[in-house]
Amino acid sequence: MIDYPRRGGPTVLRILLGAQLRRLRESRGISTEQAGYEIRGSHSKISRMELGRVGFKERDVADLLTLYGVSDPAERAPLLALAKEANTPGWWHRYGDILPSWFEVYLGLEEAASLLRTYELQFVPGLLQTEDYSRAVIRLGYSDASDEEVERRVQIRTTRQERFTSPDAPTLWAV
Repeated sequence: MIDYPRRGGPTVLRILLGAQLRRLRESRGISTEQAGYEIRGSHSKISRMELGRVGFKERDVADLLTLYGVSDPAERAPLLALAKEANTPGWWHRYGDILPSWFEVYLGLEEAASLLRTYELQFVPGLLQTEDYSRAVIRLGYSDASDEEVERRVQIRTTRQERFTSPDAPTLWAV
């Protein structure tokens, strides 16, 4: 069994659980169509689950584990717990109304990273910007944004920066 990291939020946990489910399915020679049928879904739902692109219903994971022959409670329990944990929203979900979906995935992966590298041509990298600098850059990119939206966008950047003051902070390389 894999020792899953508990740091990083739901994005990485969904990817890890999806990869484990794919390994189990493939090792048993079960098609995505068969697996989808078992959980009252489609092969594309299985694909999205295995890629970590969607949340997991614990019932679906339990049904898949049964289909894949995982009956030992000691093997099932960590995967079911992981499914539950992977559905817990990350801190960035409260900003879903102003974040593009691709950036939510990025934030989820960033949360789990131990090393971040960034290269910026025109501006100070976002993770190094002061609040005033962030506010000015955001106003340039979102000229029609309300003052409240600008402040929420600044708050996203400052929240991302807070991670770099923790004892287990990742390394940041910025050019």
